Amino acid sequence: MSTTTGGPAAPLIALRTLTAADFPLLGQWLAHPHVARWWNHDPSPEGVERHFGAAARGEEPSVDRLVLADGEPVGLVQQVRLADYPDYREELSGVVEVPAGAYTIDYLIGPPERIGRGLGPLVIAAAVEDLWRAPRSARCVIVPVVAGNRRSWRALEHAGLRRVGSGPLEPDHPQDDPLHHVYRIDRPGPPLTPAT
Repeated sequence: MSTTTGGPAAPLIALRTLTAADFPLLGQWLAHPHVARWWNHDPSPEGVERHFGAAARGEEPSVDRLVLADGEPVGLVQQVRLADYPDYREELSGVVEVPAGAYTIDYLIGPPERIGRGLGPLVIAAAVEDLWRAPRSARCVIVPVVAGNRRSWRALEHAGLRRVGSGPLEPDHPQDDPLHHVYRIDRPGPPLTPAT
């Protein structure tokens, strides 16, 4: 489990590995309009199992993490080493440089009442900080966001990521335009030895 804190009034953010026991709650979140708009996932039990089951069982290289704010489940973070998904890495490389050791994240805040309260940047910062820790040893985090999702890319900026490019990528939701803004943050401190 990893934790980070914000300012005096900010909640304590913790991440733990998503398990099948969390799937009913995740299905509820995926059905909320504010999540369904950007996450094109089937919220049924079968759909949640299909999309998240392999990672929960350790059969997929990505890591899905439940986000807790002061102990209350509030969201999901996916952490992905881009080298594990070469087709996606190649597509992203058409827009920005993708160095060895690059990771990406995806995230959602589930409960509607937690939206617009500054939680997003805290969650993103916690997910990035978690990736700096061993054994993952990420060199940088690169996050593409569909240009129309202003709330998401503003949260990335508030979490310290900088926009490094914009260009067309296959959108998650078919109703979205391909234009994405791409954000990046580099690991602080001395460079790591070469990695993939």
